[in-house]
Amino acid sequence: MLTALVVIFIIAYAAIALEHPIKINKSASALIGAGLLWTVYALSLGDTHLLTEQLGESLTGTAQIVFFLMGAMTIVEVVDAHNGFEVITKRIRTTQLSSLMWLVGFVTFFLSAMLDNLTTTIVMISLMRKLLAKHEDRLFFAGIIVIAANAGGAWSPIGDVTTTMLWIGGQITSLAIIEGVFLP
Repeated sequence: MLTALVVIFIIAYAAIALEHPIKINKSASALIGAGLLWTVYALSLGDTHLLTEQLGESLTGTAQIVFFLMGAMTIVEVVDAHNGFEVITKRIRTTQLSSLMWLVGFVTFFLSAMLDNLTTTIVMISLMRKLLAKHEDRLFFAGIIVIAANAGGAWSPIGDVTTTMLWIGGQITSLAIIEGVFLP
């Protein structure tokens, strides 16, 4: 059973990585791979109570992520529909990409300390779609946004999921994480 699970996982992972050459959407590859993995596991386990518990736990975790993303994307779309991003984009006066890069990185870094990394990334990339016309520039700035959001979220107990879990569990304090990670 373990060998079959590993083989299915590797094939599904390869299909996701090779999405463009094989012309199969990575979501389809992931769903088919997950379905096959759970099917093989269910057929070999035998204990339906344990299987039901594990499958329920897995689906709950997945549903939390999906609902969070749907909520974050809905908020971004509502703000965009009411021209909420214009307030910010009108205030950005720079025409140089290097200045914009520093500004976006700085804002993303500190915004992710107040929001979580994922919401910050969604908001900032939505802003960049309004400011940048060239696809290559958008991809470059998306990379900067992801790096800045992850770096900024790590020093705040709110900005990073792992840090939040440690903070809630009492393993770290807000002051200790800010002093230890943000201040050199």
